[in-house]
Amino acid sequence: MNSRRKFLQNSAVVLGGGLLASSFDNKAFAIFKNKVAPSDQLNIGAIGVNGMGWADTTSALKIPGVNLVAICDVDQNVINRRLDELTKKNVDTSKIKTYGDYRQLLDNKDVDAVVIGTPDHWHALIMMDACAAGKDVYCEKPVGNSIGECRTMVQAQQRYNKAVQVGQWQRSQQHFKDAVDYVQTGVLGNIRTVKVWCYQGWMKPGPVVPDTAPPAGVDYKMWLGPAPTRAFNSSRFHFNFRWFWDYAGGLMTDWGVHLLDYGLMEKPGLQQISTAQFFLIQK
Repeated sequence: MNSRRKFLQNSAVVLGGGLLASSFDNKAFAIFKNKVAPSDQLNIGAIGVNGMGWADTTSALKIPGVNLVAICDVDQNVINRRLDELTKKNVDTSKIKTYGDYRQLLDNKDVDAVVIGTPDHWHALIMMDACAAGKDVYCEKPVGNSIGECRTMVQAQQRYNKAVQVGQWQRSQQHFKDAVDYVQTGVLGNIRTVKVWCYQGWMKPGPVVPDTAPPAGVDYKMWLGPAPTRAFNSSRFHFNFRWFWDYAGGLMTDWGVHLLDYGLMEKPGLQQISTAQFFLIQK
């Protein structure tokens, strides 16, 4: 188990630097994957695979010895689409179990670690349940929807002593590392103020549409989970969840977590103070 845990920690470093490296073909790793002992291979389950959760999962599969054994999503249409994609890549999907309820996936003893790519309002509960179930975790940013959620998640990581990493992938990009290293040399003197910004011109206002019945194959009650009960509306569903307080925090938590993190990285003391807000320490 210790060797597998070490493998997970080393893999997280590769994953952090490779989330955007989608141009690499998994075949490039075939010669290495065959050398990973079965006892050191890592079986992962993906929870929420419509957007970044799937990007994270497919990136993880580029790491030698990582196997996808379970997929969970409240939208069966999304599950079907992902299985079709894997089949076209000659992946044997008969070995991948599918679920509509993440708790059933966590009961799967074959799953060593999970990737959480759900809407933000589900991050805290699923992460804490995953740690309690003995799973290591990679969770999309933001960590949670409140400081209280984030602190409770940190407590769960510490209580169950699981490896937990959150999607602050820019920390693995060399140009950010170089910039932070330069600032921390002290050549610029004492840093009193850090400003970050983002030119966000690609997101256009969405249309106003009437409430409807949920699409076939969608477990909408499960999608809502801890959020307030509301009628289904496509303008609040899938990608657009991030613009509504019921589920997320708009651009501040969608992109803001990255931008604020750049500033926190400039001064280690600030980073320690704000740990619970933006990421969990990887054990």
